[in-house]
Amino acid sequence: MQIYLVGGAVRDRQLRIPVKERDWVVVGAKENELEDLGYRRVGRSFPVYLHPETGEEYALARTETKTGPGYHGFDVDTNANVTLEEDLGRRDLTINAMAEDTNGHIVDPYGGHKDLQNGLLRHVSDAFREDPVRILRVARFAARFANRGFRVADETIGLMCEMVAAGEADALIPERVWRETESALAESHPEVFFEIMREVGALAVVYPEIEALFGVPQPARWHPEIDTGIHVLMALRQAVLLSASAEARFAVLVHDLGKGATPQAEWPNHHGHEELGVKLIVSLCERLGIPNRYRDLAIPVARYHGQCHRIRELRPKTVLGILESADAFRRPERFSEFMIACESDARGRLGLEDQPYDQAVWLKNALDVASKVTAAPFIQEGMEANKIGDAIRRARINAIRKLKECEG
Repeated sequence: MQIYLVGGAVRDRQLRIPVKERDWVVVGAKENELEDLGYRRVGRSFPVYLHPETGEEYALARTETKTGPGYHGFDVDTNANVTLEEDLGRRDLTINAMAEDTNGHIVDPYGGHKDLQNGLLRHVSDAFREDPVRILRVARFAARFANRGFRVADETIGLMCEMVAAGEADALIPERVWRETESALAESHPEVFFEIMREVGALAVVYPEIEALFGVPQPARWHPEIDTGIHVLMALRQAVLLSASAEARFAVLVHDLGKGATPQAEWPNHHGHEELGVKLIVSLCERLGIPNRYRDLAIPVARYHGQCHRIRELRPKTVLGILESADAFRRPERFSEFMIACESDARGRLGLEDQPYDQAVWLKNALDVASKVTAAPFIQEGMEANKIGDAIRRARINAIRKLKECEG
C-alpha cells in the first residue's frame, strides 16, 4: 500500500497558495484493508474513506470507463493493480494531475508543473470529453487563476467546443451547474467563468438568459460600451471590487436579464425590462435550484436599479417603497448588498468605472431618517393598532421629504 497527496493541495503548494483541504489516493490496497485500519467508507459511486483521526478523504486509485451519456455513465475499477499514473490520467487538468509521496517527491507524469509555470490550463487526455462537468470546472479554474495570468490552452478550448456541439453540456444537471457557478462567483475574476462558457458555446445551453444579452444594444448616452452582455460582465467585475458577497455578484449578473427579452423593434431602448427581468430571474432560480437568498436580493436589484441611479429625483413615497421592497428596515446588511449591486451597475460602463456613486450615501441617509420613526409614540397616544402601520409610513415619508428639502 502506498499513499499519495493528490490534486489541488499539490497544485496550491507549488503556487504557494494556502492549502485549504487535502485529498489522498491509495495505491495497491483493497477495500477491506482500509476498513481494517479504521477508515470509514463514505463514497457511493467509488470507494472513498475518511481517515479515523484527521477526517481527510482517502480514495482508492481507480480508472473509469465511459458507458453512457453525462457524468454518471461510468464503470469504475479500483482493483489493487491500478497504478498511480492511471489514476492521475483520468483527472481533468494537468495542474490537478500531480501527486506527492510521503518523502515530498512530486510525481508529475503529464507535465502539470510545466503548465503551472506557463500559466496554462490544459486537459490531461482525450478522456476529458467523458465528463461534461469538466467544462464548468475549467471555466471556474480560469476565473480563479486569471489574476495569475492563466489561460485555457487552445486545444482544451477546442475539445470543450466539440463536447458542447456533441450535446454533452445538455446532460449537466441543474444542481451541479449551480454549484460550479456559485463557486465561480466567489473567485477573483468570476466574469472569466462566463466568458469561457460563452467561448465554447456552453453559456447558451446552461444560461440562455445570459447568452441572450450579448449583441443587444443599449443607448450609447448611458452605456458607451453599447452591448448589454459586455456591460453585465463589466458590472460583475465592479461587484468584485466592491464586495466579496456572492449574492451581490449574482444580483449584478442577472440585473438586466429583461433586456434580452425586449422587442428588437424598440432597441436600443428597453422600456419595461425591469419586470421582464424579474420573471426571468424567478424562472432561472427555479430551474437551477438556486437558494432563495440569491433570488430575494436579485429581484429588487432588477426592479429598482434604474430608479436608484436617479434617487434624488423620486418622490419620497417612491423612495420609501424602494427601501421596503429591499427589506432595508429588517435586513440592513442585505440592503447594503442591494446598494453594492446598484453601484456596480452604474460603474460597469465603459469609461465610467471610477465614477463616484453618491446615490448610495443619499439612500443610506434616507434609511437612517426613516428608521428613526417607530411605533412607540403612536402607541403612547393611544392610536388604534390597525392604524399604526399607515401612520408609520406617513411619518417616514415625511422624514424623507425633509431630507430632500434640507439638501435642496
